[in-house]
Amino acid sequence: MAVAQKLRCRVERILNHGDHVYTVDLQPERLAPRFRPGQFLHLALDEYDPSGFWPESRVFSMANSPGERDRVRISYSVRGRFTARMEQELEEERWVWVKLPYGEFVIDDSKDVVMFAGGTGITAFTAFLSHLGPDCLRRMYLVYGARSKSLLIYRDLVDKCLHIVPRFHATYFLEDAAGSKDKGPTADAKSGHAASVDVWELPGRITVSAVWSSIREPAGVNFYISGPPQMLRTISQELRERGISDESIRIDAWE
Repeated sequence: MAVAQKLRCRVERILNHGDHVYTVDLQPERLAPRFRPGQFLHLALDEYDPSGFWPESRVFSMANSPGERDRVRISYSVRGRFTARMEQELEEERWVWVKLPYGEFVIDDSKDVVMFAGGTGITAFTAFLSHLGPDCLRRMYLVYGARSKSLLIYRDLVDKCLHIVPRFHATYFLEDAAGSKDKGPTADAKSGHAASVDVWELPGRITVSAVWSSIREPAGVNFYISGPPQMLRTISQELRERGISDESIRIDAWE
């Protein structure tokens, strides 16, 4: 396991997704330590003095692939005082501090996996998704919700998985949309996969009941939940009511 390091990073790019949701690419002053998909970092806006205490910080999942050690990517939604500071103060070329890696929210793919992601909670899964390939032996289900289609900020990555991973399934929830059945990406003819995949877009917030029938043998599945606190409570309670044990439910409490 990598030892946590403190790194000074330059803000390389800020992508404004609208509705106070942002993705930030950071360039560390040296290669970042290796991390496992699902781990997180602490971000500090104030200058860090190694002879003193670590400044105020907030945790964010690392959204980039673990192989990309020359950059670190986070995404965030403005939800409190610290993220409001980020929205106001972060700009390209500014320097910030991070310490990483931390956390044990690491997916065990020895069983089938169901991932519930609300908003920027998807970043707890993006590093894992980026490594999925056609040889994936387990069924992988992603249930991904956001306020609007434009805030499904990692949909391109999800659609790529749908394109190349036969055992991967995705359902989207959109709070401001009516339900529909959308066609996923067309498969490469050389892959031998179906020409298209069905992608469900359902209205409202994520619920277990809406996707339960599509999960094969749920008693033998590992469930992972990442998102706002209310979503964590609601989804975990719904799973328990359906007989899923606490040992099979992993929660990424990032707020």
